[in-house]
Amino acid sequence: MKKVYIIHENDEWTNHLIKRLDELQVPYEAWHLDQGTVNLAEAPPEGIFYSRMSASSHTRGHRYAPELAASVIAWLEAHGRKVLNGSRALQLEVSKVAQYLELEAHGVRTPKTIAAVGKDQILQAAEQFSGKPFITKHNRAGKGLGVQLFHSYQGLKEYVLGPDFEEPVDGVTLVQEYIDSPESYITRCEFVGGKFVYAVRVDTSEGFELCPADACQIGDLFCPVGEETPAKPKFQIVENFHEEVIENYESVLADNQIHVAGIEFIKDIDGTIFTYDINTNTNYNSDAEAAAGKYGMLELARFLRQELDSLTTASVS
Repeated sequence: MKKVYIIHENDEWTNHLIKRLDELQVPYEAWHLDQGTVNLAEAPPEGIFYSRMSASSHTRGHRYAPELAASVIAWLEAHGRKVLNGSRALQLEVSKVAQYLELEAHGVRTPKTIAAVGKDQILQAAEQFSGKPFITKHNRAGKGLGVQLFHSYQGLKEYVLGPDFEEPVDGVTLVQEYIDSPESYITRCEFVGGKFVYAVRVDTSEGFELCPADACQIGDLFCPVGEETPAKPKFQIVENFHEEVIENYESVLADNQIHVAGIEFIKDIDGTIFTYDINTNTNYNSDAEAAAGKYGMLELARFLRQELDSLTTASVS
């Protein structure tokens, strides 16, 4: 029997999808790729393969999970299997440099960014921001990890040369212009099947760790769960959302064979949109979805069922 195969490295982020697949009675099998082997002499099973491999896997002790996933996906694609969020999606997931170049190629504005390897090179990159505030971030990260805001070159120098400097897992630090927004929020646009589903507004007043997954809420200062009820929710789905950039986003996803993604942007004081992240391992916040009556994982499970049904129908005909 053909089934949906889920490629991932985090059970907590995948259980939500599994519950929806059970609900829709979609056959599935989860492949946890923290460790494993790929026998190139064997053919993969028949089915639909969906990758949820994450750039932040190293923060959970799964340092080489993306590399293993890349090998598995190459094996699947070489045998003609349908992989949703396949090799190209994974390439973008683990490299913000690749993301920004692809966004710009499709007319999507990104913040001025310089990629640097080496502490001296990071400091040299910062000199090009003419005394304006800037941030550093990791090329391969997730959840906003590693993001630091600096108002001066000297502040960056003390950080980079001090004991608290956080080395990126791939060695590439991004020095990026700081977008001064009049409101303390960013917007994340969710796509399933390459099409826009909804936009969620994320309050950034308490920090940069913006993972919407429910698992991230436990013991996390920056997620919307605590002993006291916040005055306003951290995550809110925006009703009647429309921005022209959505068409550009869908074009980016289509041209890069990305089927499921969350794309994040911020507006400056003039209302200009700057896009700074493509998440091909997207998560959804249950509180925000319950309030709006919209459910990303349900849409994803329906999409996977549709893809599996199409594969089964094609093989029968």
